[in-house]
Amino acid sequence: MKTDAFLAACLAEAQRYKKIGDACLQRLNHEQLHWQPHPQCNSMAMLVHHLSGNMRSRFTDFLSSDGEKPWRQRDAEFEPVAWQKAEIGEAWEAGWRIYLEVLQTLTSDELHLTVTIRNEPHTVMAAIQRQQAHYPYHIGQMTLLAKIQLGDAFASLSIPKNQSDAFLEEMQNKFKKP
Repeated sequence: MKTDAFLAACLAEAQRYKKIGDACLQRLNHEQLHWQPHPQCNSMAMLVHHLSGNMRSRFTDFLSSDGEKPWRQRDAEFEPVAWQKAEIGEAWEAGWRIYLEVLQTLTSDELHLTVTIRNEPHTVMAAIQRQQAHYPYHIGQMTLLAKIQLGDAFASLSIPKNQSDAFLEEMQNKFKKP
């Protein structure tokens, strides 16, 4: 199986964003996972429902069927769900399992094949890029919901505030050329 730098980079970024989402989900309790700052806003549970539905639909039989499966109920993904925290975690993991498996098994030779999403043709590469933008968009929303609810108790998931210089120095030392 021939691998590709593009696929390796996509896999690494997907795993990085999954880890951020994992941390957000772990930090909140049941009530916080279902909290909506406004009735028109999504809760963390709704975002997980949507992301899981999207991943399962897009990447089940990725190369052989349309990415919008007939069984998917996208509109329902944005309605409140009565899931317990464990069910939210199971939905989250189910979607990511399918998506990451596709990224791990695709080959360079498949990147220029055509897949469809809602009958619209995309190269495999374009379809992956579409999702690589979509998932971090919602994970950013999840992060904001966690920050709002946890306030000062929220520990940074990236470079902590006022620590950019120290992080830059650490990275420069880590990747210093001999």
